[in-house]
Amino acid sequence: MKIFNTLSNKLEEFVPIHKGKVNMYICGPTVYNYIHIGNARPVIFFDTVRRYFEHKDYEVKFASNFTDVDDRIITKAIELEQKEIEISEKFISAFLKDVERVNSSTDYIKPKVTEYMDEIIAYIGMLIEKGYAYKVEGDVYFRVQHVKDYGVLSNRNVEDLISGSRVEINHKKENPLDFTLWKKTEVGIQFESPFGKGRPGWHTECVAMIDDIFKEEIDIHGGGSGLMFPHHENEIAQSQVLNGHKIARYWMHNGLLNIKGSKMSKSEGESILVKDLTIDANAFRLFTLSTQYRSPINFSDESLDVYSKEWDKIVRVYKQLFLKLDLEDMLEGTAKIDPDLLSIYKSFLQAMDNDFNTPNAITELQNLVKKANQLVRAKTEPNILLSALKVFNDFFDVLGLKIEIKPMEKENKEIYKLWIKARLEKDFDNADKYRNILQENGII
Repeated sequence: MKIFNTLSNKLEEFVPIHKGKVNMYICGPTVYNYIHIGNARPVIFFDTVRRYFEHKDYEVKFASNFTDVDDRIITKAIELEQKEIEISEKFISAFLKDVERVNSSTDYIKPKVTEYMDEIIAYIGMLIEKGYAYKVEGDVYFRVQHVKDYGVLSNRNVEDLISGSRVEINHKKENPLDFTLWKKTEVGIQFESPFGKGRPGWHTECVAMIDDIFKEEIDIHGGGSGLMFPHHENEIAQSQVLNGHKIARYWMHNGLLNIKGSKMSKSEGESILVKDLTIDANAFRLFTLSTQYRSPINFSDESLDVYSKEWDKIVRVYKQLFLKLDLEDMLEGTAKIDPDLLSIYKSFLQAMDNDFNTPNAITELQNLVKKANQLVRAKTEPNILLSALKVFNDFFDVLGLKIEIKPMEKENKEIYKLWIKARLEKDFDNADKYRNILQENGII
């Protein structure tokens, strides 16, 4: 299995730190608003990564945080005359609903900044104690010059960064690149600390949480490509000087989801909220996973329509396969391997093993649809049909796709058989009658 490691900028063989186990941390949302579909891309992709590891029988420890202390939360709280916690809790709840809305799991470790304040303050204290950070008028800054290879993740040169426009001018800093670990605040929520009242800087939150949750270097740290610099770069800097490692062996970053050729942005009004999506969640996952995760996706209504039709086709064939097996009472049992099905399954695994190549994996799902359609139309023995159904279910589990279908009750099975018999005998009146009953019962 190979993963493109952003840290080395190359494809590498995946070797877990602990055999059979994977520790993953994905940067989560700042909870001041509803998420848009661009925010949903890392949710869907890293959920798929986790699903595939579990499919390969790894024990996965998965964590993703909530930043519930932030200037944007404070601004919204002031505007709405509410407490910050009311704002953050509202949008944490909304986020988790949106995660479920796109068929992703909410069963993971969810640290909040407000719950980890003691650990964050202690982490900053250790950086100060060892000379890697310094206090100035209630603020605390990290000394970037103590990191020899600062810029290693984003492949940036320190001299270029200093002269670049992205570096904030602040005369309190010893070096223009030094970043905030703790800031003195007079507006909004404040926390007591040895450095004075204030709140933590964004770049310390995740690294302190990872340090406390996992107690060691982890296998995978991930997030959107926009986090690579400065956020993830600054995380690495702190971990490197304090713990002697770069937080994770493998760093993974997904590309942006663009609309009208530009980055999707709530602040600029160019966004589509997940809660407002009318497309089926499965079709949206297909759309999102149909592009290689490191590449940008260009959103359009036409693209969504393509994958809505694609999902309808998958559902139609799956239901035909399921119903045929259900009528034979063969939804369980020993499956018989068909060479074509085995080839499709192996190609699917090869695609996922090659840096989670979901576009190629979806191609194999489409090949499976074609093969299953052939099997259903032919007089195929039930054990082979069962094999096709099991391959479908495995693909669905990995890609996070769901079809709601249940085995028929005995009465409905008898009506279904009568419907088929009436159609074969061209008894159209009875065929219509049985079809109407099956439709009313939600069978067809």
